[in-house]
Parts: sequence; structure tokens; C-alpha cells
Amino acid sequence: MEKVEAEPRLADLSTQWNLVFQARSGTPEQVSVAMSLLMCRYAGAVHRYLLKALRDPDIAEELDQEFAVRFLRGDFRHGDPSRGRFRDYVKRAVQNLMKDYYRRRKRDGAGRLVPGVTEPSALDEGLVQFDRQFLQSWRADLLERAWAALAELERTSGHPYHTILRLRVDEPGLTSKEWAVRLSEKLGRPISPGAFRQALQRARREFALRLLTEVRDSIEEPTAQSLEQELADLELLEYCRPYLDRM
Repeated sequence: MEKVEAEPRLADLSTQWNLVFQARSGTPEQVSVAMSLLMCRYAGAVHRYLLKALRDPDIAEELDQEFAVRFLRGDFRHGDPSRGRFRDYVKRAVQNLMKDYYRRRKRDGAGRLVPGVTEPSALDEGLVQFDRQFLQSWRADLLERAWAALAELERTSGHPYHTILRLRVDEPGLTSKEWAVRLSEKLGRPISPGAFRQALQRARREFALRLLTEVRDSIEEPTAQSLEQELADLELLEYCRPYLDRM
């Protein structure tokens, strides 16, 4: 699991296609809210991808802003769930955004070609490589949301699930006894190795359930088969498989 900063949990949103339809045909207030929620839902994955593909934070920030402008003015709200997952729709939008940017960069103000301006490797290497890189960005964003949801559960319930799992991930080479000592120091009360192992098992379950919720909410009309396939595509299936029946 990746170490990520917490952000507000959006796991209880309706599915993304419902938001798209609301953004297309709702009242002005509903459209504004739907577009803002959609923007929040996908901005993280888009930013991660742009940073990795472009290798230039300034250009990535510029395209982040352009993506936000296009998104909020409604350029991406005419999707159709019969054509596939909204993740794929966003991915195509980002690819087109990058292509448009480099087409503009290749010409000066007079329309002449500018030497030395090339498209990023993700576009040069073809669609398969682009798909892979965007999928990795999407996966990282889902994991970040699951971590944030686990932190929120810890805050509201008092159960140190986030602290325990974070400790296990950040210090993987310790023994149960050493982890118990570390946790005791963090919580200010004694924790036995056996208690740590039991708490870690519960923390893993809670994290997996929140990760499953995030993945499920990114699929239009999710079924057991489509959820399992999406988890496999994201290389999360083996981690989540023991908890699928709970969904």
C-alpha cells in the first residue's frame, strides 16, 4: 500500500454516471454540485497521471487547470454508460487534452512549427502504454481514498485502524512484538503481540471494505462479475477477494 495524505472521503457518493446525467439534465444548482463532485472525484487521478507522463510539474499544473476548466464548463458531461466505464471516458479526455496541448506547442504564434517540441513518452509509446500509466494513477487515487476513509473511521469510532495498518505498512520488517511496542507507544497504553495481530486483521478488513466501496462506486450498475474484473484490472483482486462476499 502507498503512503498518501488524507483527503475528504467521497465513498458515499452516487455512481459517477448518475452524477454525469445530473450534470447534463439537472437544475442549475444540481448541475453545479454534480460537476464539482465529479471534478473532485477525478482530479487526483488526472494530476497523478499528468505528473508521471509529462515529467514537468509546471506543464502538469497548467493542464490540471485546463482540465478543470473543461470539466466545469461541461465538456465531459456528454458520456454514455453504454460505451464503457467512466474511468475510460475520463482517460480519453485526458489523452485528448495532452494531444491538444502539444499540437499548440508545436506551432508559434504565427502558426509555424517550433523545432524541438515533442509529445511526452506516454503518447509516443502508444495507447497500451497510456492505458497502463493511467490505470496506475487511477489505482493510486483509489488507494488514497481508502486510506482517507480508514482515517475517518478511526476519528469517528476511536478504533485505531488507520494507525495500526499505517504502522504495519511503514515498518514492514518488524516482528509482532516490535509492532506491539510501537503501537503501545503511539496509543499510550500496553498492547500485547496477540492483541496487535487481532487488531491488524480487523484493520485490513476495514481498509479492504472501503477500497471495495471506492471501486464499486466507479462502476455503473456494478455486478459481482464487473467488480471482480475491475479489481483484477487494478491488481487489487487478491487483496480484496476475501471480503467480496460482504459487498
